Amino acid sequence: MECHDEGKKSPKPHAVCIPFPSQGHINPMLKLSILLHSKGFHITFVNSEYNHKRLLKSKTPFFVDNNFQDFIFETIPDGLPLIDADVTQHIPSLCLSTKENCLTPFRELLIKINNNNSSPVTCIIFDGIMTFALLAAQEIGVPSVSFRTTNACSFMCNKHLPLLIEKRILPLKDESDITNGYLDTVIDFIPSMKNLRLREFASQIRTTNINDKMLNFVMGETERASKASAIIFHTFDSLEFDVLSDLSLICPPLYTIGPLQLLTNQLQEKTLKLLRANLWKEDEDCVNWLNSKEEKSVVYVNFGSITVLTKEQLVEFAWGLASSKKNFFWVIRSDAVIGDDSIILPSEFVEETKERGLISRWCCQEQVLQHSSIGAFLTHCGWNSIMESIGSGVPMICWPFFADQHINCRYACDEWGVGMEIDKNVKRDEVEKTIREMMDGDKGKEVKKKASEWKKLAEEATGIEGSSSLKLDKLVKDVLLSNYSVN
Repeated sequence: MECHDEGKKSPKPHAVCIPFPSQGHINPMLKLSILLHSKGFHITFVNSEYNHKRLLKSKTPFFVDNNFQDFIFETIPDGLPLIDADVTQHIPSLCLSTKENCLTPFRELLIKINNNNSSPVTCIIFDGIMTFALLAAQEIGVPSVSFRTTNACSFMCNKHLPLLIEKRILPLKDESDITNGYLDTVIDFIPSMKNLRLREFASQIRTTNINDKMLNFVMGETERASKASAIIFHTFDSLEFDVLSDLSLICPPLYTIGPLQLLTNQLQEKTLKLLRANLWKEDEDCVNWLNSKEEKSVVYVNFGSITVLTKEQLVEFAWGLASSKKNFFWVIRSDAVIGDDSIILPSEFVEETKERGLISRWCCQEQVLQHSSIGAFLTHCGWNSIMESIGSGVPMICWPFFADQHINCRYACDEWGVGMEIDKNVKRDEVEKTIREMMDGDKGKEVKKKASEWKKLAEEATGIEGSSSLKLDKLVKDVLLSNYSVN
């Protein structure tokens, strides 16, 4: 997959980029890698063996047959038992396994790369929850950069989890605290974050055990990531200005680079910017269906790569969509329903919506959100989805599931005004009502206006003289090239 420069040119700076091995982390790291390649970097992109096999199987456009110059893919094991399946691995197990098992194979990969003297490693960019790579970078003496695929607000909350424990707000006293209103406790001591409720912290806090592995994983990875040479956030300055300002006082240098899809869309090298890494096979026919629909008439529904629904929740969403009488494009992964590989929707629903609904297993979300027929996005509030939606000017109907999605939802709805929330205990009547309000109501008009305003600000940030573009250049000059010298 690799092409080398001819002659005796000095080797390019070489960035090794290693994402956490799940869909929502691979995509932004790939885009960041493409941007760095456009700045003259040789890129080694490190996938898990399991996910690399899935990428080859999915036949994602431009991935299988790519022969891009100085952009290669390598793999390391994730430490989990090998399975032959097309599903998202159990995330807590994956978090703990990468932490315990990935340093040694990653270290060996770096040695292999450096033994090939054509282009030794000059910097490492690691996912914010893959901090074993920080140690590997220290061992070979190169700068390491933590790439946070969540927002700055989420990171600020995670930074203060030890203080919540010190104040005995955490852990929960009893499991009933999850449902008795305790999670509505207002936390008023996080800088720049007002009226913050405990329920908006990462879902890993919902434990009664001070030694809970995932609670300690979140705290540990947050603290270790702060020891990197720099931290990248996939955001832009005006979106989270106050929190970023306060974080800059307690963290290494921060670089806000986003929305990434707007930055990569501007690249001149057409083939490379079209490189994608979807773990499921994309529905390539959905665009033709969208082309047949009127402008802003379609509700796009996608709960991401990890969210799982109960059968009851699936049915409630289905009938809410049907009763709204709106066109909808609904992505339902093969592993999206708990304990049901078949995902059978009610036959009455299928019959009633066959003229105005399309259901698919996966798609290129950026392409869909940028389509003129999309009028709203029913989402789980993963940070990639938030950023892609803001960058496309599409208002959101929010149904957060876990991890950072609760704080993402709160900011999308209450701070930025680009979303409307659906209760966790989803009911078809509420789904119908919210969709109708978003598509036709006065509140929907306000949200659409805000979405349009934030899209303009995102475009300004990613313009030639925009904050994100300038931060990317500054990151390259001040950090990533600090260990690079032309021989």
